[in-house]
Amino acid sequence: MNQDSEHLRLLSIFHYIVGGLAVLFSFFPLLYTAMGSFFIYAQRHTAYKPGQEPPPEFIGWFVVGIGLLFFLIGLTVSICIIRAGRALAKRQRYWFAFIVAGIECIFMPFGTVLGVFTIIVLSRESVKQLFHLETG
Repeated sequence: MNQDSEHLRLLSIFHYIVGGLAVLFSFFPLLYTAMGSFFIYAQRHTAYKPGQEPPPEFIGWFVVGIGLLFFLIGLTVSICIIRAGRALAKRQRYWFAFIVAGIECIFMPFGTVLGVFTIIVLSRESVKQLFHLETG
């Protein structure tokens, strides 16, 4: 059991690290939001030559929306990863941590490694007992 506790502690720490990196990377889509805002600004404030059509404004709004959407998705996933680390540390919310580990497997390379190791550790019967789950 002591080895299981140590594995859960290490997984918790690594979840905090990967969650922090995910928060950092979730800010990159805001570059698209800035670019889309520039498109909107340029369309409204640029004088075009006669016969020259400006690009439609909805393209800028579309790029802004996509940037915000990916930012919010990244931030949500990051928060879930950090909360899963906290759940592992407190030995609570077993299924939440298990599902987040499965979702982490999408994010190569760190998320995949962390997700696989988390699933392996959480699949042990002795770890399930630490979470006070019914084993049958």
